[in-house]
Amino acid sequence: MESLVYIALFSPFVAALFAGLFFARSPKNIAVGVINSALIGISWLASVILAFHVVEHGAVHVTMMEWISAGDLTIPFGFVVDKVSVTMMVVVTTVSTVVHIYSNGYMDHDKSFNRFFSYLSAFVFSMMILVMSDNFAGLFIGWEGVGVCSWLLIGFWYHKKDVTPDINPAISPSYAANEAFIMNRIADLGMLVGIFLIYWNVGSLQYDVVFEKLPHLTDGVLIGIAIALFIGAMGKSAQFPLHTWLTDAMEGPTPVSALIHAATMVTAGVFLVIRANPLYSLDAVQGVSYFIAALGTFVAFYAASMALVNRDLKRIIAYSTLSQLGYMFAAAGLGAYWIALFHLAAHAFFKALLFLGAGNVMHAMDDELDLFKMGGLKKAMKGTYIYMGIASLALAGIPPLAGYFSKDAIIETAFNEGSYILWFGLVFTAGLTAFYSFRQVFLTFEGEERYKKLGFHPHEMYRYVLVAMAPLAILAIIAGWFKGGFHEIITTLLPDYEMSEHTHHLAGTLGMIVLAFAVTGIVVAYFKYARRGEKAFKQNPKVESGFIYKLLMNQYYVPHFYVEFIVKPYKIISEKFWAIDKAVVDATVDFIAKVIYKAGGVSKVIQNGNLSSYLNWMGVGVLLLILASAIAAVIG
Repeated sequence: MESLVYIALFSPFVAALFAGLFFARSPKNIAVGVINSALIGISWLASVILAFHVVEHGAVHVTMMEWISAGDLTIPFGFVVDKVSVTMMVVVTTVSTVVHIYSNGYMDHDKSFNRFFSYLSAFVFSMMILVMSDNFAGLFIGWEGVGVCSWLLIGFWYHKKDVTPDINPAISPSYAANEAFIMNRIADLGMLVGIFLIYWNVGSLQYDVVFEKLPHLTDGVLIGIAIALFIGAMGKSAQFPLHTWLTDAMEGPTPVSALIHAATMVTAGVFLVIRANPLYSLDAVQGVSYFIAALGTFVAFYAASMALVNRDLKRIIAYSTLSQLGYMFAAAGLGAYWIALFHLAAHAFFKALLFLGAGNVMHAMDDELDLFKMGGLKKAMKGTYIYMGIASLALAGIPPLAGYFSKDAIIETAFNEGSYILWFGLVFTAGLTAFYSFRQVFLTFEGEERYKKLGFHPHEMYRYVLVAMAPLAILAIIAGWFKGGFHEIITTLLPDYEMSEHTHHLAGTLGMIVLAFAVTGIVVAYFKYARRGEKAFKQNPKVESGFIYKLLMNQYYVPHFYVEFIVKPYKIISEKFWAIDKAVVDATVDFIAKVIYKAGGVSKVIQNGNLSSYLNWMGVGVLLLILASAIAAVIG
């Protein structure tokens, strides 16, 4: 089994090197796409085999080498494949394999085809390190690795400016990449503090050692560690107020969006909280845990509300990701860690399918993203229409698709805990989710063919791309059916969470309430955008000038707040300090240099090659030494 661990981990690394080194000078080589996809597929196969082994025989521990050894600090380069990590491994490699195959078609005409695959495979390698590591230091290495790779991928088209300034803030891919990188570095400072606190108080960073000793630490230390680690999770999983980078990251290629926002980077924060469940389950940390749940519920509603009015196809899906991350944190914060992990896995499949479907639409519409410029695409794109319909039904929580089982379990958890405010917030958000999900489906595929007036000639993607997307569609349908088996398997490692007898009796009623909200959202979207035809797209000045509409379109003015009260003041302060640096520090250094230079110019007359001149200067030197000695003797 040890060899399978290395295969699962290093196959993406080999793929990244293959594309980056052997074909660096070639703008495109089809072998790169095929071989990279195959290597990621090998990683998936190894992960699946390991999953069966872990279920039957238990966790696999591998220590590759001693990494850091300094004093009492010993950190091995080690990995653990248990039921939590192997779940993430299968999810990550499943989505990554589909995305790699899809990218062969989507990036077919891109001049930097090889570079893209190198970055994409390196991203998968970093994510595998993150989820497979057996210690916090190794997790942090993968954590930073996906940060760097996401910067490279989001800013992949660094030469481009924003292509849709009429519906998006006018930002470039480079700006979006820098925003994501910097905002995550801010959060990672908190995570580093948490890791330092762990080592300072425990003396180790190994998961098993740390979790065993946590109950012996003081309440203050436990709360500090819990808060610090969650700050890191807030950055990676884009929780308020460190959330603005996620939607701006849509400036990257669509396969990047499918990979980052479905199963990998943005779920890393949720994975951290799930992995650190022995910490967040302690009584001393229950206040922090409830805050995580409350913040997750707020973010779920907050993101969903902004998706209601947005016209950018990819950003609507990004808001959806942000909202579903809120659901995951709500479950984890309430102690239902296995339910959070289950929704993470189910969400990965239908969200990746949504993003890849959006990529098909962009490919057909010459990268157009404005929903109001589409309509009637189902005639030309039947396959994509079916895929996005399935994914939207799963996202909306319509039975028997995956989202119905995973998301409803989270909502039921909130009711079971007596957190009725959180429960209602999650239920209401479920209705909003159904509305904006089918708003984009109806605006894109139903109604008038508005694209004809703009000269577009849509067409379906390559057949093999549609075939590659089929596994995600199947999983979006059936993944929820394995909820019972997943519960039975995963709760041998994660804390079991069972509903109370009262909640169990009300399960049917609670499910019907959520379903009623979801169906209502779909029906409202249908009558507003599918039945009204061209009237649905005419601009309403009264609505667009209204406070609520402006509030949602401007993302509650949070990005404006950051620019006005953080970015601009920071820039002004930086310019002031730069002026001081130039006037004082640079001037002082330049003055010293000038003095030395002039002194050298004066003293160089001594070195004239004349022997008598040298003797005269030696005499002057001797006299000065005698004089100095005499003065010293008098003073002494």
